[in-house]
Amino acid sequence: MSTPGPTFPGQAEEPATVRLDVWLWSARLFPTRAAATAACRGGHVRRNGDPVKAAQKVSVGDELRVRSPGRERIVVVARILTKRVGAPIAREAYEDHSPEPAPQLLAAPPRRDRGTGRPTKRERRQLDRLRGRES
Repeated sequence: MSTPGPTFPGQAEEPATVRLDVWLWSARLFPTRAAATAACRGGHVRRNGDPVKAAQKVSVGDELRVRSPGRERIVVVARILTKRVGAPIAREAYEDHSPEPAPQLLAAPPRRDRGTGRPTKRERRQLDRLRGRES
């Protein structure tokens, strides 16, 4: 049986669809495939607005919403990946339409020096003000 079009050595054809958890892991949105599966099982991943299972197929043009602590990423699948690739190539596999994260999430939380003990009431109030939890 012949394949349509010329093929070159080392050239592999991309499949039309792939499992969702495999694509999320391959595109480096999750550190492990198990974490991608757990996120799907927990309802933190939506495809075109609907909750999905890890085994459902993803194709080019699908919009994925991935929730992680404090942030929601909105990506549109631009390319199907079946293997984990380097970060620059992974970024080309999707278009990122995510809103900018809140400024509080970008700033590092203040840290106390080791061995200084518990903060005083005054220091605690200053930390709360700095974190935006002023009452």
